[in-house]
Amino acid sequence: MSFISQEKIERKVGWLIIMTLVTVSFGGLAEIVPLFFQDSTTKPIEGVKPYNALQLAGRDVYVREGCYNCHSQMIRPFRAETIRYGHYSVAGESVYDHPFQWGSKRTGPDLAREGGRNSDDWHYQHLMDPRSVVPQSNMPAFAYLKDAKVDGETMQANMRALNKVGLHKYSDEEIANAPKVVEGKTEMDAVVAYLQGLGLALKK
Repeated sequence: MSFISQEKIERKVGWLIIMTLVTVSFGGLAEIVPLFFQDSTTKPIEGVKPYNALQLAGRDVYVREGCYNCHSQMIRPFRAETIRYGHYSVAGESVYDHPFQWGSKRTGPDLAREGGRNSDDWHYQHLMDPRSVVPQSNMPAFAYLKDAKVDGETMQANMRALNKVGLHKYSDEEIANAPKVVEGKTEMDAVVAYLQGLGLALKK
């Protein structure tokens, strides 16, 4: 009887599409829903903390400028990957990333373990003129970031918003101090601070 029903469904394209979507949905839910209740995917690993005001500003610039289009932040658990980039990525590193920066697009190198790999001066020079430090690079220059100041009030608003939607847990003191943290800082300073904080927890 079930064979006959299956044959009828396969002969009617509309029903076939509907039943396929239902089956795929159930399968997807069975794989995805449990992840919302696992500590390994919902809680930060030891050493991972919310971005401070300057790092948060840098991450906003990183996303705004589309850096994720060429740089992934996801090291796969394969020997070739871990030898080149370091420890493979785990979900607990990205609990404060919204949206997360995982992906597979690598026009440029993966940045998941970029923190501490190069000096601040190297990053500044690389952003000003990429080919001066990496001759084969096809990355565009971001020299204009040195002229844009980070606004403290904007960062306070961002931090409050992240708290309000339950994505972060910034204290009142951290929010109040945000203008001091970013005072006199440029967007380039912020991007460098963000990059220098990437992947440090598992590096240790």
